[in-house]
Amino acid sequence: MHSIPFLARRLARGSVFITAALILAAGLNLGAPAVAASADGTDGISGTPASETGPDGRSRFSYEAAPGQQLTDNYSVSNTGTTSQTMRVFATDAFNTEDGAYGLLETDAEAIDAGAWVTFENGAKFVDVPLAPGESKLVTFTLAVPADASPGDHAAGIVTSVTSPQGQILVDRRVATRLYVRVPGELQAALTVGSISSSYESTINPLDGTTTVTFTVRNSGNIALGGNMIVGVKTYFGISAAPIVREELAEMLPRSTRVVTMSVPGVAQLGYLNSYVSLVPTLAENVTSPGPLAVVDRDTVAIAIPWWLVILLVVGGAVYLFLRIRRRIDGKRAEEWVAHMQAEARREAEAADKGELVASATLTDGDAR
Repeated sequence: MHSIPFLARRLARGSVFITAALILAAGLNLGAPAVAASADGTDGISGTPASETGPDGRSRFSYEAAPGQQLTDNYSVSNTGTTSQTMRVFATDAFNTEDGAYGLLETDAEAIDAGAWVTFENGAKFVDVPLAPGESKLVTFTLAVPADASPGDHAAGIVTSVTSPQGQILVDRRVATRLYVRVPGELQAALTVGSISSSYESTINPLDGTTTVTFTVRNSGNIALGGNMIVGVKTYFGISAAPIVREELAEMLPRSTRVVTMSVPGVAQLGYLNSYVSLVPTLAENVTSPGPLAVVDRDTVAIAIPWWLVILLVVGGAVYLFLRIRRRIDGKRAEEWVAHMQAEARREAEAADKGELVASATLTDGDAR
């Protein structure tokens, strides 16, 4: 059993009646036990598949029925509260919610698929069952598959609903059990991955960023499928950039679409990042396989600017430029110093030559006298 959020229902006859639907679906996960919906410990209901003698341990109704075939089954409803209640039992269609949960139409919505195939005594679309506290009863229903039913899985739910006033609020409590009908024929198992994109979020640590991959999964076949998803990131030459991430894809009904987002941590800023998705379809337990299930692979590219490398290159370039300019300056100063020293040497040599000439001239004049 699982709960579905409360739903506002109607305003009627001058009084405000807010109908909140609490759906506790027996078997929304395989093997989930039936439990009761309760309020303030006084009202409670439960429902579970049953044989002609009582609950039989099934978590959901699952049938294989050909077009035109009819079959009967039983549903056990119980009053687990402390007050007498009248429970309405009916069937309605199922669908996948945006977050992948198994949802059922609202109480007053008209079923057009498997939910419309279920009838109760005398062909009624629902049956009211009065129950005293602690009392249980079996409700027998008939499933009639239309002659023109399409091959594949058709999903619905058997619902037990109880409405009770709480002041000015009319509360609708519901419990439900999944119902699947597989119509034989050309069965197609086809999960596809449509649009895919990825983005990179850096951190202070250049080796510990996060790549987020978002992709659309569609069940384009006609049977319900779950899946095991693997998301990873590769970089240059196909080298893995981080450990892969695994996640289970909740069962998708035929023609349903879901947007999935998965994150891969521990991805370094490597520039080129090749994000990929691998989806392995799976079937529920005790469901006939339609044949081999094809693995779906998709990938995309994201750019993670390696700021650490950019900074390193900038710093290295600045150091190189500084050293090169410094060498030029030092070289120019050295050339100027050499030129200066050479000029000083020439000046000193010239002065020495002049001194020798003067001394020589003096000696010559003395000899002549």
